[in-house]
Amino acid sequence: PARADDWIVLKFGGTSVSRRHRWDIIGRLMRERAAGDGDGDGGGSGASDCGGDGGGNGAIDRGGDGDGARVMVVVSALSGITNALQAIADAGPDDPIDTSAISTRHLEFCDELGIARATIDARLAALAALASDARRRADPLAWSAEVLAQGELLSSTLGVAYLAAQGMDVGWLDARDWLHARALPNQNDWSQRLSVSCDFARDPAMLDALASGPALRITQGFIARHADGGTAILGRGGSDTSAAYFGALLRARRVEIWTDVPGMFTANPRLVPDARLLSRLDYEEAQEIASTGAKVLHPRCIHPCREARVPIWIRDTEHPEMPGTVIDHRAVTLPGVKAISFRRGIVLVSMETIGMWQQVGFLADVFERFKRRGLSIDLIGSSEANVTVSLDPSDNLVNSNVLDALCADLSEICRVKVITPCSAVTLVGRGMRSLLHKLTDVWSEFGRERVHLISQSSNDLNLTFVVDEAVAEGMMPRLHELLIHSGAMPVDESEVFGPSWRQIEAGGVVQRTEPWWRSRRDALLAIAAAGDTPAYVYHLPTVRQRARELASIGAVDRRFYALKANANPGVLRALEAEGFGFECVSLAELDHLASVLPGLDATRILFTPSFAPRAEYAAALSRDTWVTVDSVVPLRQWPELFKGREVVLRIDPGYGLGHHQKVRTGGKDAKFGLPADMLPGFLAAAHEVGCRITVLHAHVGSGITEIAHWPQVYAQLVDMAEQIGTVSAIDVGGGLGVPYEPGGQALDVAAFAHAMGEIKAAWPQY
Repeated sequence: PARADDWIVLKFGGTSVSRRHRWDIIGRLMRERAAGDGDGDGGGSGASDCGGDGGGNGAIDRGGDGDGARVMVVVSALSGITNALQAIADAGPDDPIDTSAISTRHLEFCDELGIARATIDARLAALAALASDARRRADPLAWSAEVLAQGELLSSTLGVAYLAAQGMDVGWLDARDWLHARALPNQNDWSQRLSVSCDFARDPAMLDALASGPALRITQGFIARHADGGTAILGRGGSDTSAAYFGALLRARRVEIWTDVPGMFTANPRLVPDARLLSRLDYEEAQEIASTGAKVLHPRCIHPCREARVPIWIRDTEHPEMPGTVIDHRAVTLPGVKAISFRRGIVLVSMETIGMWQQVGFLADVFERFKRRGLSIDLIGSSEANVTVSLDPSDNLVNSNVLDALCADLSEICRVKVITPCSAVTLVGRGMRSLLHKLTDVWSEFGRERVHLISQSSNDLNLTFVVDEAVAEGMMPRLHELLIHSGAMPVDESEVFGPSWRQIEAGGVVQRTEPWWRSRRDALLAIAAAGDTPAYVYHLPTVRQRARELASIGAVDRRFYALKANANPGVLRALEAEGFGFECVSLAELDHLASVLPGLDATRILFTPSFAPRAEYAAALSRDTWVTVDSVVPLRQWPELFKGREVVLRIDPGYGLGHHQKVRTGGKDAKFGLPADMLPGFLAAAHEVGCRITVLHAHVGSGITEIAHWPQVYAQLVDMAEQIGTVSAIDVGGGLGVPYEPGGQALDVAAFAHAMGEIKAAWPQY
């Protein structure tokens, strides 16, 4: 039997308690923890407290992985119920209240669980009675807390009844008997009731009281006892914090947070499929990642566990066998960016006054106004005449009434401007100051957007950019890709990163074709031994296979291979046989192509020079190849060359893409392509010369894996083609990304084909 003071705390969120099979998993996990089975380190990521070396190599928890423990389970309300209860709590004092939908949801769940509906009769009656509770008018905040608490009280009651029906000895615990709200300085009335903090010093009395009861307990997250004896709320997402408080009070072996993802990632995996699992973090890094937008863990839950030295595990309820994230004090602290995250709903307050310069006490006067309104400031930026701060809605009640009152207060001493809605995009990692020189591409990406505030934390753990809310989400995949290639991420990544979300979704392993050279080992070694210089070997079956994958995309009418990639004659002949045309950027490439493929049809050659001399244009035009121009200068300088000709016009769409700054060929700093705003001038020159634009072209870079790019550039070019009126073909450029690292993802050809099919269906005339 487990010792009376040896506990493991498990927390399950709304999605984890809303289906019967999830409760089966919860019951199994409780039994395993109690028996000492299945609670090991998950493949080298084990937490360690008072035993083992904690070095990430299967460290031993206090009590030992093989020893059973008492189990405390903390549950959230059923998925969606807290939102429904919040709508009731937000109703006016005279508005009618209808709890029937909430009741029906729980009664139907009783049926799904196979337990009697009478199990929750008393709970549902208590919920209905709140409609006429006197506190609704006399103390609306206290009444709101009681309303919001009903979801957890219902779900925990259902869980105990269901597991008891499975033969488990499970006790129900009222969290309010053990979690007590404590008053903090400068809290407003709302936060004193609906966003409270609790004491978490080790409680021997609690251990004694729980020692004699069942070894398995279920309690509620989100709720605590107010000083007046009523209910208090820990704030949205407070169930994580409840679990942390119980873990600290019990000095638990660990706290396990079970949710619908297997842990913390380098970015939101729903937005960035290539985001990597963060296998192990220390408390400070995890705190920064959670505080700056990662939804998997509530930021307030980390402090109690850190102070009590209780490890935190994050696991996936649907895949309990999968290793997740371990957070403890023994994690290896490698320098480098660990994650990028963002928070929506940020409110910026900008305060400006000429009198601020060298004015003693101005900041004290400003911050006193925020204190007066019970507002907690997050980020701060200042100059000689301006102070700008951010308010995070997760820590504040930020509504129009509060902001109006704050602005009225601040207008007494400065000019005030509220900027909303914004998002805060944050890079998290140790040693951020020493990494700034590696973040050139990241700085450049933000340079394309309007940045309202930049803040670097004093603890050197984060760098934050506040931008317009509308652009932040779309920036995340690109920024994550830039970070991967920047060299700013830890070198010894095995200590930090697990598989990517894409790999996890595919079953944890990237299915890749065996490289051709593995089966040709002996032949390759013979080639190497035969010469006295290095040899480059190209595998034509692979070339043909890749060519056929692209040729299978019916929406693409023509495919051109760029000689600058590899001009080996064997490669060129193989691609010609597969129906490809060729793109040349110089007269030398045109001549080389003619020597390798002397009978090649001129319409299968695309000449795309940049800053070429007259002779090269003349040579290409004399061969009747497709000739590209990307500036009005050739038409002005040599009008006789282009008179009566059809030309390809290369457009700069205004942005560049690719795996590195050096391969991006679009945007304001690029030298390729005609800027869109110069199109009218080019058309006028073409009309004067007497040439016709029959093809529009854009190419923004190399190593592109973002499928949305090609439909986007196609739409831009079609819009211009409509203005021109003589265009018959659209060239969307190449830059198809390839994996450069083991386990990297190749371009999703099926998704690319689907995207091209959609745009061809929309504009079939090109």
